[in-house]
Amino acid sequence: MPLSFRVLGGPGSDNALFVTVDTGQRTTRLLFDCGDGCPHALGVADLLNTEHLFFSHFHIDHIAGFDHFFRINFDRSEPVVSLWVPPNGTEVLHHRFRGYEWNLIGERQRGTWEVHEIGAERVRTTRYFTREAFRTGHPAGERPRVPVVVEGEGYTVEAVQLDHGCPSMGYVVREASRVNVDTAKLAERGFAPGAWLKRLRGPAAQTGEVVAVNGTEYLLAQLQAELLTTTPGESVAYLTDFRLNIATQELLAERIRGVTTVVCESQNLAADVELAEAAMHSTAREVATLAARAGVGRLILFHVSPRYLPFRLGEVLAEARAVFPNTTFPDGW
Repeated sequence: MPLSFRVLGGPGSDNALFVTVDTGQRTTRLLFDCGDGCPHALGVADLLNTEHLFFSHFHIDHIAGFDHFFRINFDRSEPVVSLWVPPNGTEVLHHRFRGYEWNLIGERQRGTWEVHEIGAERVRTTRYFTREAFRTGHPAGERPRVPVVVEGEGYTVEAVQLDHGCPSMGYVVREASRVNVDTAKLAERGFAPGAWLKRLRGPAAQTGEVVAVNGTEYLLAQLQAELLTTTPGESVAYLTDFRLNIATQELLAERIRGVTTVVCESQNLAADVELAEAAMHSTAREVATLAARAGVGRLILFHVSPRYLPFRLGEVLAEARAVFPNTTFPDGW
């Protein structure tokens, strides 16, 4: 599949999400949070090629595995390591970078790390270099904050700030729509495949632009309208550690509307809503209600409180399914 994902960690342990986007020409790897043991579940090749690491927030169960990711990648030059953090996250990561002895580091080191702090109104980027032992943060520009924080090849990533008593970022990965040639219509017209198909799938035709097929010229716009089909891309949302109050319900119902899969925390049963409120988490019933309201395709529950392990996990799933039937736990749970 062009867009695929894997929930890392099991019930009762730290969790994260690993997403890959395969355009056919290149594969992009995205990691969401870095809990204890989560990056260890990935191979070295995947870690070395993870282009973006997105943090929701910096409670220990979401960053405890960062040392492993850092150890594998600290001197990586390509691709540049790109980290996305909530407000004040740049300072947190700078402390992590400097929490080691770097006396053997010198000019031969090539690593470059970019930390993008997602504020309420601006996204501020700071650059760190391995050769400097990560000593200095170099301002690398800022831009207005808009929902889409990453525009990659064949995908986008949106960010939304949630409330966990501290800012906690939720993310939505959307695969670009796929444009394909309708082979049945191609055969019906008797058009032989050739180099012209590449132009057919390219940008929309300009007025009067023509293309030669089987020695005959046709209006390119007409062929594009007749022979191309557009399929919406897949999408996955990552939502964790937040209190799903009325205002957040309103916000997320719009931001995740129609998303293919939502991977969402489900810390508590509805009967334990007071515990959820005290710890700024959400219940299974609340997140299922959100999924139904937003018209998503599937809901995957994770980040469940250990209080329900091992015998009450079924209750958590049943409570959500009573509201939103297409609810599951991650594979292997």
